[in-house]
Parts: sequence; C-alpha cells; structure tokens
Amino acid sequence: MLENLRRFLHDLAGVPEADHFAVDDYRVAAAALLINLSGVDGVVTDAERDALHASLKSHLGLDEAETAELIAAAGSREAEAVDLYAFTSVLRRSLDAAGRAQIVEMMWEIVFADGAVHEIEDNIVWRAADLLGVSSRERIELKRRIAAGARPLNAEHG
Repeated sequence: MLENLRRFLHDLAGVPEADHFAVDDYRVAAAALLINLSGVDGVVTDAERDALHASLKSHLGLDEAETAELIAAAGSREAEAVDLYAFTSVLRRSLDAAGRAQIVEMMWEIVFADGAVHEIEDNIVWRAADLLGVSSRERIELKRRIAAGARPLNAEHG
C-alpha cells in the first residue's frame, strides 16, 4: 500500500518512476565507486565504459536495461559524493568479506580495461580496499589475477 502511495505521489509531482535502486542499495554504491574510478584519471575511454557495463551486468546478475538504469542512478549518486566513504560505508555494511573482495575485483577490471594502470587509479583501489576491509594481500592477488587476464590494447590480433 505504501509503495502505491509513493508511486501516486511521484506521478502527481511529475517525477519519473524510473529507479528500482534505492539510494542506500549496495549496487548503487558499487556502481558509483566504479564510475568514480573510471573517471579519476581525467578520461573515460570506451573500453572503461564497456568494462563498467559488463562488470556490473555479470557480477550483479542484471539485464541490459537494469544495468543501464543502475549506471544512471549511480552516476547521480557519484556526482553528489564528496569522498569514497560515501560508497564504501554502504558496501561494508551490506556485503560480507567475499562480496567486498568482489567489489575490489570489479575495480581492477575497470582499471585494466584501457590497458594502462595509472598511479591515481591504483591509489583509489588501495584506499577503497582499505575502507572495505580487504587486506593488502588480497587486493594485490586480485590485481595480479585481473592483470593476467587483461589483454594489452596494442596486442596483435591472431
């Protein structure tokens, strides 16, 4: 009943009923963290955009429309945030240790998407992992695993 009332008030106010993702949804926090990371070096490449979409879709089990909606919701949330804690605090409360490690893994997927690891990206992952309670050892192991699977941009196609 409350959901119907909320929907009615949104319709009455002309606010689109587009988001299935609450502000405190861990998926929004995860996506916002990844969006922040993808733009931290000043350039968001197509490879990073594609990696963001693919990572969220596969790790969170979303379809195309849900993934696009999540990215839109997270983009708004990321624009309002002043630090990583806004995202990591939600993730730390919502996820177990394996889930938090998965977030760090997703971060490395974004970092390696463009074929280059920038120092600031590495630093953001380190800080976020620390705030998430993911050990340095596990963070480095995740980095190595993702790096081993990353294909350099200038690799020859065979």
